[in-house]
Amino acid sequence: GWKKERILAEYPDGRIIMVLPEDPKYALKKVDEIREMVDNDLGFQQAPLMCYSRTKTLLFISNDKKVVGCLIAEHIQWGYRVIEEKLPVIRSEEEKVRFERQKAWCCSTLPEPAICGISRIWVFSMMRRKKIASRMIECLRSNFIYGSYLSKEEIAFSDPTPDGKLFATQYCGTGQFLVYNFINGQNST
Repeated sequence: GWKKERILAEYPDGRIIMVLPEDPKYALKKVDEIREMVDNDLGFQQAPLMCYSRTKTLLFISNDKKVVGCLIAEHIQWGYRVIEEKLPVIRSEEEKVRFERQKAWCCSTLPEPAICGISRIWVFSMMRRKKIASRMIECLRSNFIYGSYLSKEEIAFSDPTPDGKLFATQYCGTGQFLVYNFINGQNST
């Protein structure tokens, strides 16, 4: 309910707003509070963003004015393709999810061009499986670069959690999506 919200999309269950580094201090302070909570929920150590001045934060605000989704994106140059392992014979969807959550994963050492790094993507646990994360990424893809719509191949995810890996696999339509590591400075432009 800020006076100057940058609304990207409105839905029956809420709206998506974008906060940029040059926005008023009250908005940036709120984003910092949300990022700290998101980092704790995702199990991140308080890792600073490499280039804070080039981040875009998308927030999904529910109709009852609660932040139920957060996506923090930054400009990058390179991503690394996840190497997909062959799945063993699995009988149920539940078994597949359990296997995906437990298995280790690797990525290629060959850099591939990427434009947008999703540093964090989080949805409040009680609001998951309602396409909030997908809608935030869709808004990001059409608003990351003015006048351009990013392809899924131009997006990389940073060190996804097991649930994040499942989400990225489903969203990208492949287990061989791009990742990047913001701690190692792989995002400098």
